[in-house]
Amino acid sequence: MSRRNRPEHREIIPDVRYGNVQVANFINYVMRNGKKSLATRMVYHAFDMVEERTKRSGLEIFEQAMKNVAPVMEVKPRRVGGATYQIPMEVPTFRRFALASRWILQAARGRSGKSFPEKLAGELLDASNNTGTAIRKREESHKMAEANRAFSHYRV
Repeated sequence: MSRRNRPEHREIIPDVRYGNVQVANFINYVMRNGKKSLATRMVYHAFDMVEERTKRSGLEIFEQAMKNVAPVMEVKPRRVGGATYQIPMEVPTFRRFALASRWILQAARGRSGKSFPEKLAGELLDASNNTGTAIRKREESHKMAEANRAFSHYRV
């Protein structure tokens, strides 16, 4: 069942340091229990660490990491006559960013030891170099879509 109308997307104000909407959105994903200033501090600290290690802009690395992790295809379940098929679908832009953010944060939180900014910096660097847990997640998503290509005529 689908709803009658979708709520319109809220306007997100660009972040303070880079004036970038994606960074602001990412900060919102990092945020826990409404502590936005803490989330902002952690993200900026991670970006500073990335800059220290690579001598390149933290924003540049972040955007590269997001581009690398964002999935192009995913599978969605669809019931057809009692059987549920996994149907490969193209991922809409806003969902690409949401999934990439979620996977990067999940991977960063799953890393061992150290402070969160260090973990996040490491994961962003890995993702920008096409390695790491978040990239593996994307590969998994693509593999599933590829394996179920036979059902692509059941478009949702």
